[in-house]
Amino acid sequence: MSQIKWLWNYLKGHRSGLVVGIVLSAITSAMTIINPMLSQKLIDDVITPGNAEPLIPLLIIMFVAQVVRLGLRYAMHNAFLEPMSNTAMSVLRKDMFETAQKQDYRFLHKFPTGNLMTRLTQDLDRVRHTVSYISYAFVDTVIVFLFAFIFLLFVNWELTLCLTAVTPIILLATHRFTTIIRPRFVLLRQKLTSLGTAVTENIDGNRVVKAFAREDYEIEKFEVHNAEFRDISCGNALITARYQPILELLSNLLVIITLIGGGYYLIKGRMTAGQYLAFSSLSWNVVNPLRMLPAILADIERYNATATMIREVLEAPKGFSDAPGAVELSARPKGDIEFRNVSLSIQGNPILQNISFKAGPGEIIGILGSTGSGKTSLINLLGHFYEPDTGEVLLDGVNINSYTMSSLRQHIGLAMQDVFLFSDSVKGNIAYGRPDLDDDTIVKRAAQADAHSFITKMEEGYGTLVGERGVGLSGGQRQRIALARALAVEPAILILDDTTSAVDSETEQYIQNQLRSLDFPCTKIIIAQRISSFRGASQVLVMDKGRIVERGTHEQLLANRGFYHHIWCLQYNVDPNAPIGENMGNPNITIGDTAQTAFSTGGTK
Repeated sequence: MSQIKWLWNYLKGHRSGLVVGIVLSAITSAMTIINPMLSQKLIDDVITPGNAEPLIPLLIIMFVAQVVRLGLRYAMHNAFLEPMSNTAMSVLRKDMFETAQKQDYRFLHKFPTGNLMTRLTQDLDRVRHTVSYISYAFVDTVIVFLFAFIFLLFVNWELTLCLTAVTPIILLATHRFTTIIRPRFVLLRQKLTSLGTAVTENIDGNRVVKAFAREDYEIEKFEVHNAEFRDISCGNALITARYQPILELLSNLLVIITLIGGGYYLIKGRMTAGQYLAFSSLSWNVVNPLRMLPAILADIERYNATATMIREVLEAPKGFSDAPGAVELSARPKGDIEFRNVSLSIQGNPILQNISFKAGPGEIIGILGSTGSGKTSLINLLGHFYEPDTGEVLLDGVNINSYTMSSLRQHIGLAMQDVFLFSDSVKGNIAYGRPDLDDDTIVKRAAQADAHSFITKMEEGYGTLVGERGVGLSGGQRQRIALARALAVEPAILILDDTTSAVDSETEQYIQNQLRSLDFPCTKIIIAQRISSFRGASQVLVMDKGRIVERGTHEQLLANRGFYHHIWCLQYNVDPNAPIGENMGNPNITIGDTAQTAFSTGGTK
């Protein structure tokens, strides 16, 4: 019952409809004994003595009682419990979504997309079912049984006690059933989550699946998850089927006892015909709750399993949040950036070690390094997506922890290599960070990202709807729209994480020229694979295994003849022993695995 109590406490402020609905359920359940009581009077006071005078009043009372009961029943379900169940689902969904939005990256490592989607849909629907049906079904079962039992005691207490002799056996069998089925519903819920995760991952990675012709493999993998879910579900059904006949048999014994015992008392004159009719009618009201109890308890166990999953999300350990006393960064910062002895580890794995560098307002900082060297983690620290283990990150000489994360990020424009576009118009995607942006500025930022030319050729121009995740656009087009989105917020700090990796050299050169002549002050941090991206940079940082192993301007790094010089020679097809500046060659070769090879073979100095 702990999960029921949790839901009750959680819905504080929204419980009035649920309380009224349960009260109406109790009232209407108690009213089920009215007509059997009146039927007893009808037989004993009207039919048996042949007295027709009370007939019409009794029939009117019986009719009114039934109409009132059905009316209250309708109001209970449609005016209170059903709206309350949807309110509960809405409140939980909102809070779960807000929790996911406000958590850090580590939260999504624990709860993948498919996992969260299952909890936000099917689990919440189980909560709705519990509030709208199980709540009043359980109350009905208890109230009908109690009121019918009490009335039967007044009719014939001896026969009533005979009925109760079987009840402990029914309750014992029910307890045994719930003990067995409870852990299996938890397991079933886990298999459902695995199934949802497998489906979501396959849909997200559909292009990769098709590119490697792995459709049959994915179908087989899905079938494994599907079969596991099916087997557990069928096993639960078999357990229910095993206990249901036992409970049915025991419950029907009560009817047999009523027929035999009631007939005996009627023959012996210890029970009137009206009492026998009332007893027969209400004995079913004792039997039926006992028959319904296993199904209700099974539903409660299903709810307990899903409520546990929902609470895991709502009560997940909070990621780092705004520091105590953090203030809004209202004024536009100058863009003076400093990392002081910053180290970072994620899940116990060291990512960055003792990183220190400065970037003055308006400067361009280039970052070069092999895959896994910590480049993206470094810029994630600047956006306060992670909290450093040691050291501090400063903006305009102030630790970024002094500012609220939302206000800090409003002044940072971020464009990543792995571009995510929303299912919205091109205009909506560009203006995502500033929904109030006027059309002229949107066009201007698109032109600076070299996106205007291909956007105008689209069917509806800037009003063209972009498919989910940018389906229908090339990689270079998605990157340029993402760059326009970053420029649209006119950030004080612009971070480009391999943003031009999917565009040709001519387009890259155009974009670089545009970035050097922006109409707003901006400090730029550029992560790139092409050496050409770093020309004009105030400083280039070369990273390896979470450390800065080289730093300096383009010319200084070439003169050092270290790793940077090695990559430059590869990309420009230059003899490593040739004087700097001769035979520039082809600038279109990217680092890729070559960088990793260079590091592993001692290419750095």
